[in-house]
Amino acid sequence: MALPSSSRNATPDTSGRVQAPSLVALAADAIRKKILAGELKPGEQLREEPLTVELDVSRAPLREALRALENEGLVVARPRRGSFVATLTDHDVYEIMTLRSALERMAFELGIPVVDPDVLVPAREALEQMARCARDEDRGALVQAGYDFHFALIRIAGHRRLEATYAALQQQLLVCMSRNLIARERFYEDLEENVNRHRRLLSLVESGNVDAALAELAVHGEHTFRNIPSSGTA
Repeated sequence: MALPSSSRNATPDTSGRVQAPSLVALAADAIRKKILAGELKPGEQLREEPLTVELDVSRAPLREALRALENEGLVVARPRRGSFVATLTDHDVYEIMTLRSALERMAFELGIPVVDPDVLVPAREALEQMARCARDEDRGALVQAGYDFHFALIRIAGHRRLEATYAALQQQLLVCMSRNLIARERFYEDLEENVNRHRRLLSLVESGNVDAALAELAVHGEHTFRNIPSSGTA
């Protein structure tokens, strides 16, 4: 899987000129998606030689990409051994998921009914991105769009510190969401139903019925993988 040569994700620099993503950014994005899609598993070593061939990059940008992913918490570097996909202990998962549940519940309690419909536009856009990713079977991008969807719902509360706390958990949440997607697809639902489950949640938020939205949130299933022995983390 060579890196894309197009400037599809190009962004303007401070002078207004459009710049294509660097090889480092493209390599980091490709590896990130492979981790979130479960193609690279927790604890797996990220061997440089196969990755340089697969991504069609030299070792220098690959190593920078791995350092960037290490800063995100998705990769762990071990002296004299190399880089590995980060793992989470059961207690890590417990802490992350219980904190996430509390933050999302707080956002619903403060933000529903939503006074300004425009506040939900980012959630709708993220949901459509999820639908596109599901159609393309792009699981890594689907996990990232899923995070964007949930973060958009956090923002309905209009609470900056709540948003900042949720954003600080982003990479840890992505790992948990990835494991959950893999488990649910294997045992419970296909990618389309995953999107539909999020669509139901958004519909209840839009309805203004806070009790119904909270009830749906409680059974939303984002901790499914915790209830599936070992196979849920594969």
